[in-house]
Order: sequence, then structure tokens, then C-alpha cells
Amino acid sequence: MDFERNRGWLLMGLVLTLAMPARGLADAPPEKRFETPLGLTVSVKQIGPVTQTTDLQILCILKHDPAGDRYIEAMQDFNDKQGGLLSALRERGEFVGELGETLLYTPPARSITPKRVLLIGVGAAKELSLDRLRLAGRIALREAVRLGARNVSFAPTLRDQGSDVIDVGEGDGAVVEEVLLAYDTEKRLQQQGLAPRFTLASWVIEAGPKYFESASTQVAAAIQKAGEALKQRDGSPYVRVKAAPSSK
Repeated sequence: MDFERNRGWLLMGLVLTLAMPARGLADAPPEKRFETPLGLTVSVKQIGPVTQTTDLQILCILKHDPAGDRYIEAMQDFNDKQGGLLSALRERGEFVGELGETLLYTPPARSITPKRVLLIGVGAAKELSLDRLRLAGRIALREAVRLGARNVSFAPTLRDQGSDVIDVGEGDGAVVEEVLLAYDTEKRLQQQGLAPRFTLASWVIEAGPKYFESASTQVAAAIQKAGEALKQRDGSPYVRVKAAPSSK
């Protein structure tokens, strides 16, 4: 794919494919897929982080509360299936969940489906904001590229930690917008020989049944917004090449 040539028609080239259920699997979870000229398939899937098949599962984690962290539904299942790994890390102060803090690990054998898990801290619950989720989106994309994870799944899991400060769909949209902008930067760095060649295949936003439609709508809008931002970006090389000194 000629990346630079395709950047300009991100909006025009956006294709929305509904996949409910997936071909040949009558019981496959509902999923809405969005193709972008960046070569990255973004989708919203009605599934949790325990059963999603992916190279890298990413979760946002609130800062540890000494009075007690909350584990609801998907988060409770995620913690239980791994023998209390997440709660042990938080309660021992080994992963606090400070803003921007990350932890990568391989799940215990025969526990959950993802191959690897990346935790991203978003700070204290009372300080949660869309900007913090945008930061998490940028961190998530850059770490996925660094790790060479072709298929990535992202679960904000904020409702499952007891936070209702941010609308679920709005938060998902903020993450996806930053993922696309950060991926554009990564691809241009690669084109200019400033980063190793690597291409992501898919990015899945996981959503529960109650939030699936809202997340899908907001993600579609975020892709369009990212497209407008990409068209305004300076496309010149990052490194200025100095003219060779004159021989005269």
C-alpha cells in the first residue's frame, strides 16, 4: 500500500462492514468493523478480555484504592480466572495504576485466551478524564507496535471498576482517535527509515452488550475525526536534510 497516497482519502475510503455474526459461526459475538486507509481494521466487539483471542490484550486500570478496589463483572472474571493476579499486584503496590504506568505480562497457563496482557494506569478515579483516555490510547498503540503485536484488543473496563464519570462510547471514541493518529506517526517514521517496518492488522474495542451500539457509533465518528486531523498534518519529512557545502 502506498501509505502517503492513501492518507488523503481517509474519509472517502472509510468502509463500514457489519459482521454479526462472523461468517460460519452462528454463535460468534456481535462485531462491527471499520476499514481505514491506514491499513488497520478497527472494530467494536461484544466480548470481554477473558475470552478474546488476541496477541495483546490491553486494559485501563484505575489507581489502587487502599480502601478497596472494585471488581465488577468483566473485571471480576478477569481477576478470578488468573487466580487473583491483578488484585495481588495492586494490593502489594507493585502496579499502582498511576497515570501512564504500564505493566506487561504473560497470563498464567490455561487461564485466559489472550497471549499477553498490557495494563495501563489512568490514575485516581476522581481525576479520570477523556484526556487521560487519549493518553492511554497513544501509549497502547506505541506499545503494541514496539511489541510487534499484529492483533490487539483494548478494554477500558472503567464501568467494571465502578467508575461512571465518562460515557463508555465517548471514551472508546477518544481512545480510537488517538490510536489512529499515533499509528499514522508510526507509519511515517517507518517510511523515513526512523523505525523498524511493522504493520498492525486489527484493533478491537471490547464492549459489553449495554454499550455495544453506543461504542460503535462513537468509534465511527472518531475515525472520521481522525481522518480530518490527518489531512491537516504536516506531511514533510521529520528530519531536515542540509544542503551539501559548496565546493567553490
